[in-house]
Amino acid sequence: MQAPSVVSAKELCLTYQANDAPVRALSDVNLDVRKGDFVSFIGPSGCGKTTFLRVIADLEKSTSGEILINGMTPEEARKARAYGYVFQAPALYPWRTIENNIALPLEIMGYSSADRTRRIAEALDLVSLSGFEKKFPWQLSGGMQQRASIARALAFDADLLLMDEPFGALDEIVRDHLNEELLKLWARTNKTICFVTHSIPEAVYLSTKIVVMSPRPGRVTDVIDSPLPAERPLDIRDTPEFLEIAHRVREGLRTGHSHEV
Repeated sequence: MQAPSVVSAKELCLTYQANDAPVRALSDVNLDVRKGDFVSFIGPSGCGKTTFLRVIADLEKSTSGEILINGMTPEEARKARAYGYVFQAPALYPWRTIENNIALPLEIMGYSSADRTRRIAEALDLVSLSGFEKKFPWQLSGGMQQRASIARALAFDADLLLMDEPFGALDEIVRDHLNEELLKLWARTNKTICFVTHSIPEAVYLSTKIVVMSPRPGRVTDVIDSPLPAERPLDIRDTPEFLEIAHRVREGLRTGHSHEV
């Protein structure tokens, strides 16, 4: 039995009205993200990966086509708090402790003090930051700060997690570690994750499905269902199966460039 649809886009287009001429950011995007999927979006800079994520989050409005999140419009999904959003930078308030940064959306949503305390503790445990709740952001490494921002997105327990290149600014060793931790977190929570990246190895390592996008206007040029097992040690990246998927992603990116307009 097929899992229910979490994100469904049909003929989705978005055009910006710039000063000199309209800019087509997304063109005829058709995509179905199912419950429990880990979907990575990959493509060149400016291809609309982040724009598509922002449309899901109701931070941008499509100009035509349809997009539904759990059967709701993006605005309805936002009001229902149906997703958590992790930005490229941690975006933590330096004057708030880690626990108070995580508490911020819970305070806005009106959770009780006891419920906030419980949810913060659970979120910190999920990202392996228990014991750091009284620290300030500047006392944590870049990787730990990003884990704190993930905890903030997890705290109100939305089923959908939107992640916009959360590890892009980190060094390779830290990035590898956080990739491993994110897979463990995904396995523990069974959340649906939409993940934007520029890294082919990262996309292949993390995903059940890889969405390859073309240069602007952003179109979906390939959707690759990964045959890799759920258990993925880092050295799986040296296997023929992994390299075959990476090759297909790379070819998809080349094909997209050849159709650039």
